[in-house]
Amino acid sequence: MTTTHVSSLRITAVKVLDQDEAIDFYCGKLGFEVRDDADLGFMRWLTIGLPGQEHPQLLLELPGGPQQDADTAAQLRDLLTKGALGGVFLTSDDVHATYRALRDAGVEITQEPVEQPYGTDFGLRDPFGNHIRISQLNGATDQEIERAYQEQASSGS
Repeated sequence: MTTTHVSSLRITAVKVLDQDEAIDFYCGKLGFEVRDDADLGFMRWLTIGLPGQEHPQLLLELPGGPQQDADTAAQLRDLLTKGALGGVFLTSDDVHATYRALRDAGVEITQEPVEQPYGTDFGLRDPFGNHIRISQLNGATDQEIERAYQEQASSGS
């Protein structure tokens, strides 16, 4: 293994179509806080994080900017609205209460809470198409989770 001296995940980017709408959703509905909001001229640097956690943060980033040309940015916008650009995985200490609060706030729920070998989770989408899963983990080990999925596969369920 190569020693790279990488020590932590600081920021990961989430593509959005409107940064103000993203603040409303991620901060107003999911409880994130704005960490940085700076106009760099060529882009708006907008990061958010969860209260009490310095890192990791999400960079709410528009397609385009310095990384992509106009054609690539248009393709990214199309993929984003189709939900094809990945997602975010969050945890909750009360997934059922979180589900009810987000459902009642009008968030697009894609899957109601379901029991999984690792705990209970549900799915939703942000206003742009990004998939989000929120889980309440049950403390199962990787081996227990793997065994449960193997048993499900062998029983045909």
